[in-house]
Amino acid sequence: MATVKRKAKGVRRSAAASSRATKARSAKAKTGSVLDSVMALLPFTDEQLHRVFLAIILGGAVALAWFVASLAGVPAMAQQQLSFLAQDSGFVVNKVTLRGGDRINELKIYQRVQLGQAMTDVDLGLVRDDLLELNWVKDARVSRQLPDTIVVDIVERVPHAVLKKPDRMVLIDSTGAELEPISEANAKGMLIVSGPGSRKYVAELTTLLDSAPALKPQVAEAEWIGNRRWNLTFGTGQMLALPQGDDIAAAALIQFAQLDGKSRLLGGKVATFDMRAPERIYMRIPGRSKEILNTSGGS
Repeated sequence: MATVKRKAKGVRRSAAASSRATKARSAKAKTGSVLDSVMALLPFTDEQLHRVFLAIILGGAVALAWFVASLAGVPAMAQQQLSFLAQDSGFVVNKVTLRGGDRINELKIYQRVQLGQAMTDVDLGLVRDDLLELNWVKDARVSRQLPDTIVVDIVERVPHAVLKKPDRMVLIDSTGAELEPISEANAKGMLIVSGPGSRKYVAELTTLLDSAPALKPQVAEAEWIGNRRWNLTFGTGQMLALPQGDDIAAAALIQFAQLDGKSRLLGGKVATFDMRAPERIYMRIPGRSKEILNTSGGS
């Protein structure tokens, strides 16, 4: 029996394998060539690149180690040990120095800082946040003065007017922030602000009064009416009803100041001046019917 050798098939397989190997070497050469070209464009030497990659690897390892340590409570233990070292070294809060507070109750400041604790345990940001919750504190800065003192610098709110409520009177600043209750006797000589919602418009009221500097010191009380406009009461007891709208009210007040300068309206017999109607002032005199002054030129 004759034997047939299948060399042809082996040759084809060998050729195919050789072709694949050639393509792989070609692709690898091209990839390496492109990578080498890109690396050549970077402004780093091989040694510098090695250091960069090493730093990235080490940074990741440190981050992972810190994460694992946090889960194990190691940072808390380290902080506790640091507190012990600070106390042993004499870095303990023994006193609080307050600067800038004239009216504020100092005891409320001291209560925000715990005496006897390690200086490293004082959270300055948290202490400042607590201080800003106090009515009189507009701003605050908290710092350490080693070895044993916490320094608190206070920017205090300035009393501006008195807010008249149904049951009491409260001192307020120029923004309407409430400071502390005040007696009627101590409120004498201060601007009295009243009316529902008036506290939110104290800044606008100040701007309004500033538009007529000659009249401003003579205004004793300002009442916010209907959540839209002001009635001003002067030290003479006379009342001026202003129109609605910031600009319109300011213009009316300036006009009234000019008329008062010419005709001495304040201190006279008129009890009420009503300027809500454009170009007219309605004046009410006790015991008489109201009079009308046309401010456009006639009366």
